[in-house]
Amino acid sequence: MFVFMRLVSLVLVVIALMLLGADAVTSLEHHGQISVRSLDAVWALFDKSSVDAFRAWCASTLPGFLAQGVNSALLLPGWAVTGVIGVILAFIFGRKHEHE
Repeated sequence: MFVFMRLVSLVLVVIALMLLGADAVTSLEHHGQISVRSLDAVWALFDKSSVDAFRAWCASTLPGFLAQGVNSALLLPGWAVTGVIGVILAFIFGRKHEHE
């Protein structure tokens, strides 16, 4: 289990670095104008209708403050969300050193 979760954390950190690099390249293409893709923009690259369906589900199922919290989380930069989750998982499931 620990090895699998360490692999998941590594994959999330690599995805975060790829998203950060993509945002940097996009910013360079726009002559220095900062461009940051939100988590829902990255998700919409794969399937726009699923993002809309998820937002509709949140609005109809969750209480108002939780639905707003989920919407706010979807507007965070994609690299920040995946990177933070990956680093937290890496610390939780990191190597365990046994004391001799």
